[in-house]
Amino acid sequence: MQMTVWFIVAGALLVGMSLGGSVLKRLPLSTSLLYLVVGFVLGRVGLGRLDAYAQAALLERLTEVGVLISLFTAGLKLRAPFKDPQWRIAVRLAFLAMALTVGLVTAVGVGWLGLPLGAAVLLGAVLAPTDPVLASDVQMVHPLQRDALRFGLTGEAGFNDGTAFPFVMLGLGLLGLHPLGEGLWRWVVVDVLWAVVAGLGVGTLLGGAVGRLVLYLRRTHREAVGLDDFLALGLISLSYGLALLVHAYGFLAVFAAGLALRRIEKRSNAGKPPEEVLAHARASPDAATDPEHAPAYMANAVLDFNEQLERLGEVSLVLVLGILLAGLKLPSEALWFTPLLFLVIRPAVVLVTLAGTRTSRSQRWLMSWFGIRGIGSLYYLFYALGHGLDESLAHRLVPFVLTVVAISIVVHGISVTPLMQRYERRQAQKEAKA
Repeated sequence: MQMTVWFIVAGALLVGMSLGGSVLKRLPLSTSLLYLVVGFVLGRVGLGRLDAYAQAALLERLTEVGVLISLFTAGLKLRAPFKDPQWRIAVRLAFLAMALTVGLVTAVGVGWLGLPLGAAVLLGAVLAPTDPVLASDVQMVHPLQRDALRFGLTGEAGFNDGTAFPFVMLGLGLLGLHPLGEGLWRWVVVDVLWAVVAGLGVGTLLGGAVGRLVLYLRRTHREAVGLDDFLALGLISLSYGLALLVHAYGFLAVFAAGLALRRIEKRSNAGKPPEEVLAHARASPDAATDPEHAPAYMANAVLDFNEQLERLGEVSLVLVLGILLAGLKLPSEALWFTPLLFLVIRPAVVLVTLAGTRTSRSQRWLMSWFGIRGIGSLYYLFYALGHGLDESLAHRLVPFVLTVVAISIVVHGISVTPLMQRYERRQAQKEAKA
């Protein structure tokens, strides 16, 4: 009977979203907020039962898949050349802002939450990355956008779900759950330098090689046409698996693979109006094998499929979060820590990180506010549980992190529509005056 009810609930939710999605976009609500409420209600009435501790391995895999799909999508959206100043904004946010956030959260964890140093570092690593799954309303809508705010937040979320991993490993190492080496040499050499560089390298090489092979077959032999969904899933799995095989960060590899696929399209159409090329690739039935438009067709087809998967992943994972919250006693500590993270730590870190960049005051403040926490944080949490995190620490960190993520979904979900609409109106007015 319960499964029957689940079919009805899932069907009603999906049909309702298809009918009312355009209305919801005009309201100060996000789709994630709606899914969270539905999941919480299902958990409260007993239709959904999940144990965050007993089912940590399953939850780790579910969140892992959701993040992978979203990272590949983020990479495909970032079309700006690497010499563009917008990349400096994204890289600063993903690396410098990440490290500063981990440091500040660690200090709060030790000084005010009374956590051991390793657990405080782990908490910082779990909560520092911004989310590529839930931040779609503030990220790039299409690859041709030139807005520094959206580009910076998309690039940050794409990079920092991988750059958080060294700090996760450091936290686990300080808790005795991962080898760090004497004087932290192993952590620096393997977990920081090798894993980051190798992850980016594996993704770049695979994305470029697979993309060129597909284009060669399509242009010269009119083969390998269609099944771009298989291409997307295959490239995600291949880059992730090979990165893990060489002990590199698979998240960075998947993001880099998406970037590499988009680079092929951009280089193939250098000097041509990108709007016309991409529009023709979507409109022409023969674009898949046309020598001129095949790269744009491939990139667009893979991106469209991935965006559909991303939306389905958002529904599933936020419903799961709501169900998990319904079965936990939420900690009061999170009620003062979350405003501290969102209103003090994040703004301070972003303003320091972006000092001297070509960003307006409004862009810096919006980047400060939209440090959305979500599925990436849940993945790192369940990853730590699966690697032997002490039971007492687990029972303290799990409800704490879930509460912070839920509050993020609520406050950012309510504020995203009015703030972004106001920002875009101002940008349009500036362009009209220029």
